[in-house]
Amino acid sequence: MNRTTLSLIAATTALAAVTAFAALDGPSASGAAASEAAAHLPVQRTSLMCPAPSISDIADTSYTSYTPVTAGVPSTGKAQLQSADEQSGDDTGTSQTGKGGKDAKGSKGSKGAKKTTDQPVLTPKAPGTPVSGDTSGADTPALIGTADGKFAPGWTLQETTEVAAGTGRGLQGVNCTAADTEFWFPGASTAASRTDYVHLTNPDDSAAVVDIELYGKDGAIKSPLGENLNVPPHASKPILLSTLTGERQDDLTVHVTVRSGRVGAAVQALDDKTGGDWLAAATDPAGSLVLPGIPKDATDVRLIAFTPGGDDADLKVRLASPDGLITPAGNETLHVKSGMTTTADLGAVTRGEAGSLVLTPTDQSVPVVAALRVVRGKGDKQETAFIPATAPVAARATSADNSAKGTTLALTAPTAAATVKVTASAGSEGGTATTKTFTIKSGTTENVPVPVPSGLKGTYALTVEPVSGGPVYASRTLAATESGVPGFTIQTLPDDRGMVAVPKTTEDLSVLQK
Repeated sequence: MNRTTLSLIAATTALAAVTAFAALDGPSASGAAASEAAAHLPVQRTSLMCPAPSISDIADTSYTSYTPVTAGVPSTGKAQLQSADEQSGDDTGTSQTGKGGKDAKGSKGSKGAKKTTDQPVLTPKAPGTPVSGDTSGADTPALIGTADGKFAPGWTLQETTEVAAGTGRGLQGVNCTAADTEFWFPGASTAASRTDYVHLTNPDDSAAVVDIELYGKDGAIKSPLGENLNVPPHASKPILLSTLTGERQDDLTVHVTVRSGRVGAAVQALDDKTGGDWLAAATDPAGSLVLPGIPKDATDVRLIAFTPGGDDADLKVRLASPDGLITPAGNETLHVKSGMTTTADLGAVTRGEAGSLVLTPTDQSVPVVAALRVVRGKGDKQETAFIPATAPVAARATSADNSAKGTTLALTAPTAAATVKVTASAGSEGGTATTKTFTIKSGTTENVPVPVPSGLKGTYALTVEPVSGGPVYASRTLAATESGVPGFTIQTLPDDRGMVAVPKTTEDLSVLQK
């Protein structure tokens, strides 16, 4: 090894040491004052993925973009949406067609790529004002969005679709998601009445390699077709779950893991008789979970839970009602066997009042993922939505595409009372922002009176900001009755990740002499 090589190694090692010391600089042994806490600053860039909205020719879809006003952001920036090239018609079940090669309307599913367009669905406006765009039919592609500068902090995109008839008819809604490398979806299905897709969208310049694992009531389901799925750059793949296994099970937990790259992921769950909706990813496995905002008129609620570790989980099941925490009769606890999807039918658990489900360990804390399948209506007038377990609102949560009627905001404070500020933005076509403050009692859920912008025209956004007290969980329900069917969709509201912790660093070259 020559001297040049040795010098390069030494220089690289020294530079690495300086970098590490700068990042981890703490109080000195001599008792110097501790370094300042990490500053919370607005994010500079946000990327979101919206899945292809529907397989129905009679679907009407609206997109709503909103960036909340955030202090300390740059005066410039931009946000844009671009079409992803849909991949379909191959041997891995990616053809976005229903049973027997039929789509949700019953027409023959087409092969090949979906149509794309260079025309953006919408062009985001300045922070503080939402903007909406519409599209229709089964040819709308997945979208990949990026925002930087003043548009990035808390940027939110809502995709809402109305389908008048056929499989999955009703109201379907999803918050466009950020890319990640792991997702859990308890509540999917390969039942004969269901048509469920996992939508995978790759926002990056290189291909992503993804595995899809399925877990049923008896454990893992062998599915070689779910391994090594390739998602091309800037493209989206809808994977029909029933093509990955011949087993037909009412309740599955889907685990999406990314071997290389990253993707956005969501499950579209469509039923022949009870409508359908998007199933968003549940929060990471945890010992205690909150599933907020069960509609007060829910006629049937099913809990689906799964523990990925090696230990069984025993959970205490409680409902956070307007009057406090209560235990559903006959469902006081839930035993979740390791590696197996477990369900509990809770029926009309809310009994005409606002409610959220709170799961806590009876003894040993074992990480669990969970979701609720919620049904409203009866007979042939039923409609379905999902509530995955979600994280609490940290600094702020944002919800777009709200209207003067049909919007319900549920707030839950499971462990301690909390004060929350809720702001209604200006309307997409006019109106003045307004703010209300609410206090949520410990152990309760409230459907708070949603503030509406004065002089509202169009739709508006809601931001939820904890002011004091314990952790707050939130969800938003949109409802629209069509032909007597109570269409609805529920989106949980975790933190909008508009702020990021930036640790204070200092340069200390004396580390090279130690």
